[in-house]
Amino acid sequence: MASSPPDTSKTVKLERYNSYIRKINSTKLLNASSKLLFRATLLIALVLILFFTINYPPLLSTDSDHRRFLSTALFTSTADTAGSSIGGANWEKQVRHSSTPRRPNGMSVLVTGAGGFVGSHCALALKKRGDGVLGLDNFNSYYDISLKRARQSLLTKHQIFIVEGDLNDDVLLTKLFDVVPFTHILHLAAQAGVRYAMQNPQSYVASNIAGFVSLLEVAKAANPQPAIVWASSSSVYGLNTNVPFSESHRTDQPASLYAATKKAGEEIAHTYNHIYGLSLTGLRFFTVYGPWGRPDMAYFFFTKDILQGKTINVYKTHDEKDVARDFTYIDDVVKGCLGSLDTAEKSTGSGGKKKGPAQYRTYNLGNKSPVPVAKLVSILENLLGVKAKKHVVKMPRNGDVPFTHANVSLANRDFGYNPTVDLSSGLRKFVKWYVNYYGIQSLTKKGAINNSSEQQAEDSA
Repeated sequence: MASSPPDTSKTVKLERYNSYIRKINSTKLLNASSKLLFRATLLIALVLILFFTINYPPLLSTDSDHRRFLSTALFTSTADTAGSSIGGANWEKQVRHSSTPRRPNGMSVLVTGAGGFVGSHCALALKKRGDGVLGLDNFNSYYDISLKRARQSLLTKHQIFIVEGDLNDDVLLTKLFDVVPFTHILHLAAQAGVRYAMQNPQSYVASNIAGFVSLLEVAKAANPQPAIVWASSSSVYGLNTNVPFSESHRTDQPASLYAATKKAGEEIAHTYNHIYGLSLTGLRFFTVYGPWGRPDMAYFFFTKDILQGKTINVYKTHDEKDVARDFTYIDDVVKGCLGSLDTAEKSTGSGGKKKGPAQYRTYNLGNKSPVPVAKLVSILENLLGVKAKKHVVKMPRNGDVPFTHANVSLANRDFGYNPTVDLSSGLRKFVKWYVNYYGIQSLTKKGAINNSSEQQAEDSA
């Protein structure tokens, strides 16, 4: 008798049951994974929405507003002194208000280095006569930042807004030119100082060359292109021995890196004038001094050291001659800057393309009267009523030149530049400002030094 086949029905049923259980578990796992992924995606989306809501203004419906948002989104959330984010609506309002002229046919001027010595004085002078002025400054720490901030506060009282930013920030510069159609640029921002170049040479290249090129690049692409007046330096004359220094003299022997960067700036300016039709005027300043000046300048730190009873170094040349400078008072330099702006012709390019020859000029702005540094010290002694502790030493080989003397006949011919303040008168104004600004009560009580520091600034701007 044949045996019956084994009963597999129970095994099949068990396999089907296990398969069913596996499918159930798989479905549950898939559903759980989907929910987890959905929740994670939702959380990320909420975080992104919150981030953009806090950091950037909402997208608006028009194309122009959309472009404005995209431009704004390129900026960081750095706050300016008024508390408005750079690129925001309130920031743009301040920029436009400050740069709008208040007199018929007035200029709209971008003043770079507006927190600096010459820049702050020029910005005030332009604003007072009704021109629109917008400042730009990075407030670096080359010297006392609190002095720069004090200048900024003075400008703010006269409704001059300073944008805090760097010349090498191409996006910021482009934004400024998108917001304001500047008619002129007064480019005074620079890394100054002859001696400091031996400690930090890269800062001179970054500011005086790369920063200048960045500004010219934006200006060449503007429509209309602005006319540009910028600060070169008497240092470009370097080892020149022909006196007085004239604009036609050779300037290919710089004695310092600072001078070399300023000479490079003149050549770069000529290139942009030739290729792109930018109107460019370079001003060679000769040892500018006065109220709100730079603490790294001899007249400034001599005053400080004499009052503190410290010894000062008075230099002689290696052949025992007096070191002399063509000291130029700030008010005279401001008049030269404004005269240059007033006589600057329009640029001839548009959108980066030259349409005709453009004006290119270079001028000396000096006092026509070099004074030995020893005489400077003597004047300060008389004004301060304190005898200086002097240490006469040979001039170090650090890039300084022994003598400067400006021929200003070209500037006089073209825009009536005529310096009128002699060193004694100018230093008297500086000392009055100095003792008031730094609160030196003993001297204030002794002499006729009784004007407030702010009034001193008003008088000299």
